[in-house]
Amino acid sequence: MKILYKDKDILVINKPAGISVHGDGRNEVETLADLILAEYPEMKDVGEPMEIDIGGGEKKIIYRPGIVHRLDKDTSGVLILARNQKAYEYLKEQFQNREVKKTYNTLVYGNMKNDFGIIDAGIGRSPSDPRKRIASRGKTGKIRDAVTEYKVLKRITVDLVQYSWLEVHPKTGRTHQIRVHMKFLNHPVVADQLYAPKNATTPFGISRLALHASSVEFKNLAGESITVSAPLPPDLAKILEVK
Repeated sequence: MKILYKDKDILVINKPAGISVHGDGRNEVETLADLILAEYPEMKDVGEPMEIDIGGGEKKIIYRPGIVHRLDKDTSGVLILARNQKAYEYLKEQFQNREVKKTYNTLVYGNMKNDFGIIDAGIGRSPSDPRKRIASRGKTGKIRDAVTEYKVLKRITVDLVQYSWLEVHPKTGRTHQIRVHMKFLNHPVVADQLYAPKNATTPFGISRLALHASSVEFKNLAGESITVSAPLPPDLAKILEVK
């Protein structure tokens, strides 16, 4: 668990791909929350524990120590943690007010037509798969506003397949937002098994979701603006080596 920033109230870590932020109450696998509690046991009750119904009338408490926001299991990069309840409430308010500035890098399928773009498309649930969210017609449930800005940093071709390397700024924080909006543009994220299962080709041996939370800007409890960046992991850094 690589620490990128630390003060008496806040931790920012570099989350590796392949580990869930917290458990689901059903699968006994190690999560980031477990690693946090092993290192900082005093954070156990910070935040908002989640009660899960695991069947048979039995419920289980899932501790989410200091977790203010989430990254998907196969997304790497910066993740902010609160070390005490005061910091948790302070950071939570910043997220709710959309004051936290998040930057991601992602590799998507296809040659993006525009160098820059803003996707303003509400997100709802998929009527065919409860795991999925969609921004296209047919979405169900509560439709949440969602805005994502993107910039093309590089266009590459590998084995006659075209890809685009993007810098992405989600202005809202919806579930799977970047993945859903890229799918909405018909340029899904590389190796996204949920939103692009038919796109079998992946360059550079990428075997996980090609999405990295590269930086985050927030205010600490002293009111200072803090920007923290996470370097690209080796599997995605190969993209920058292509001429």
